[in-house]
Amino acid sequence: MPGLDDLYREIILDHYRSPRNRGELPPPATHAVGHNPLCGDEIEVYLDVRDGVVHDIKVGGQGCSISQSSASMMSQAVKGKTVDEVRALVHRFKSMMSIEELDDADASVEVKLGDLEALQGVVKFPVRIKCAVLSWNTLTEALSQATP
Repeated sequence: MPGLDDLYREIILDHYRSPRNRGELPPPATHAVGHNPLCGDEIEVYLDVRDGVVHDIKVGGQGCSISQSSASMMSQAVKGKTVDEVRALVHRFKSMMSIEELDDADASVEVKLGDLEALQGVVKFPVRIKCAVLSWNTLTEALSQATP
């Protein structure tokens, strides 16, 4: 489906060229840093969680178009969601990347990926999966700090 591939490529490039939620949040926001030493990608996630809801998120760092656009799309997808919804989204994204398995209970819960589906083509290039997942692993670390 060349038309769909082109659309997905445009979504990825748009988020790379014009990243959303770029920047930092002051304390008491949690802060986590992720690094992929194999390619040099770096992601920083600042997370403001109050009353079990992600009120704000900012991302920073540098790296390839896949890592940076994934971070941008992730930041849009989690803002305003509950911690449980964010964890479900992380799990669904990682299953799309063929890193985690969905069981029957997971499959019955509707989690919309939206623009994140543009990254599903990364699975064809196993070496790039770590680029796409770096921000999600960093988000998980920040979530664990914010919700002990």
